[in-house]
Amino acid sequence: MRAVMARRGAVAVENVEDPVAEPGQVLVAPRACGICGSDIHLVESQAAAPDLVPPMVLGHEFVAEILDYGPATSRILPPGTLVTSVPFLDTAGGPQLLGLSPAVTGGLAERMVLQESRLLAVPEGVPAAHAAVTEPLAVGVHAVAAAGMEPGDVALVLGCGPVGLAVVAALKAAGHGPVVAADFSATRRALAVTIGADVVVDPAEHGPYTRWSQLAGPALPISPLMAGPVRANAVIFECVGRPGVLAAVMESALPHSRIVVVGVCTQPDTIVPAIGTTKELALRFVFAYRPEEFEMALRWIADGTVNVAAMITATLPLSAAAEAFGALSLPDEHCKILLTPDTQEIV
Repeated sequence: MRAVMARRGAVAVENVEDPVAEPGQVLVAPRACGICGSDIHLVESQAAAPDLVPPMVLGHEFVAEILDYGPATSRILPPGTLVTSVPFLDTAGGPQLLGLSPAVTGGLAERMVLQESRLLAVPEGVPAAHAAVTEPLAVGVHAVAAAGMEPGDVALVLGCGPVGLAVVAALKAAGHGPVVAADFSATRRALAVTIGADVVVDPAEHGPYTRWSQLAGPALPISPLMAGPVRANAVIFECVGRPGVLAAVMESALPHSRIVVVGVCTQPDTIVPAIGTTKELALRFVFAYRPEEFEMALRWIADGTVNVAAMITATLPLSAAAEAFGALSLPDEHCKILLTPDTQEIV
């Protein structure tokens, strides 16, 4: 079969062996799969250390059609059912992250294997392209849940790439607001408005913290000057994931703010803990999602609560994988690119 292989810092479609469904597993045919920032980071890591990072078939944001079942399966869903799943597969070597492990095949392929116990049937009428956005949306669902949002809280979302937009969408879907979103890209600011942001800011022209702090209310004094518990209505979601951003957020945040770090910074970074101490900032790092949050993301897509169509800026055939990865380096042109089988027209 054909699959998108990341090898030594380059992406290409190669012929690889077909995966085989083991006990408890299901053989499926991916119908749409998104390219994630994690995929790009992995390719960059391979380029930096080609002998240390092994080749692998990418893709963990997928929707697929059931083809057949392996042994010891219940076979509740008939072949032909459109499904998605959290991208984890149980193997003899332990759980593997589909699309980010050299031991298993990811979703950017003509065939892959999923765990039957983790399958979610895509509701009837939901386009395959929309269902493929379940995974990135679930990241936003988890980040918002971790923030412990309460009525009156004002959120500032820094970075309006796929992760930031997922956070904006999850905030609005859960009934929170106002939401301030900031990004240097005019295209991504426009997408944030479409997804539901109440206020968008271009950091090149205006400090995003100014408008946010106006909505969040006056800064509270430091704790020794206050009686009782202290809780500001200020929440920041850091969705950029680059060195220096977290330090800048801590310096600019209102005292007693909660900072949720959603962006994945893969390089060493430096913060000044004393800033967080004197402001009594709450710093929370989040990763991925819980199975129930993944299911909620699919439900919000199915019932129209979240307009994921706005996030999909291109759909290309699998054979155009290298072109797609290159295009995602242009934030003013693309947000989420999906790849589909070359012979299939996406629905």
